[in-house]
Amino acid sequence: MSDKLQAPDVRLADAAGIAAAGAALRAGQLVAVPTETVYGLAARADSADAVAAIYRAKGRPDFNPLIVHVLDMAKAETIAVPDDRARKLAAAFWPGALTMVLPLREGARITPAVTAGLPTVALRCPAHPAMRAVLAESGLALAAPSANRSGAVSPTTPGHVIASLGDRVPLVLDGGACAAGIESTIVALRAEGGWQVLRPGPITEAQISAVLGQNADAVTSMGIEAPGQLASHYAPGKPVRLNAETAAADEFHIGFGAVPGDVTLSATGDLAEAAARLYDCLHQAAAATHARVAVAPVPQCGIGAAINDRLRRAAA
Repeated sequence: MSDKLQAPDVRLADAAGIAAAGAALRAGQLVAVPTETVYGLAARADSADAVAAIYRAKGRPDFNPLIVHVLDMAKAETIAVPDDRARKLAAAFWPGALTMVLPLREGARITPAVTAGLPTVALRCPAHPAMRAVLAESGLALAAPSANRSGAVSPTTPGHVIASLGDRVPLVLDGGACAAGIESTIVALRAEGGWQVLRPGPITEAQISAVLGQNADAVTSMGIEAPGQLASHYAPGKPVRLNAETAAADEFHIGFGAVPGDVTLSATGDLAEAAARLYDCLHQAAAATHARVAVAPVPQCGIGAAINDRLRRAAA
């Protein structure tokens, strides 16, 4: 028997594709759906079997919780118990690339595998029109981690999804390349009144602080509370060296700004462009014949903090 991966059914994110995706999700199947951040591997969050299929397809450890995607705050309130801080953040950043970790509502129709047994749930209201259309068409809350094998480089195009998952995902909704290119910011709102960024992303800690009127807690991690907290993640399958102004002969060089590299995150030093191109450059590095990867320095400011977070985990 051949181990060659078969191509999934790829549909454009038009009315027919949205309808097919909604029907598949209601039937408990997996669908890869574009968001403004990366492609997500979606399944209905109220079905243990459907969520188990996510873990099998990704080879994901079951102690790593999943983000639940909802259409609006009204749907979020059927799953979690938001407070005034959550409502302020939702008003400022939803729909968008912010995930909030909130207390799980008693009786919420969420299978325990989604939360990995935690008393909290990670919720996001995405902005991508295709994902929003799928949420509306299906009528469901959708668990949707990145649509790739666990620990590998996240997908920002349908081709990345297919190369990583093959026939483990039966349907891919093609919405083109993702705009933001890195996963959502995850913020945990603590019961005692503080908050903490668990995963940096497109929305910065400073932006959150401005909305809430207080700085983040200076606390240590409480363990795995949300996706993206594993020490090794987003890896291209070969050694990665960071802050590399130059590259050795056996290194595929990812440049930035004045460092050109074999490919560049952004020739002009634009951090938003670098974030959007990050995973595509890592996919190119993974496919290159070079044995190792070198990455040029990226400033640790604004969204650069999120880029460097992903690079450190890729290099771990």
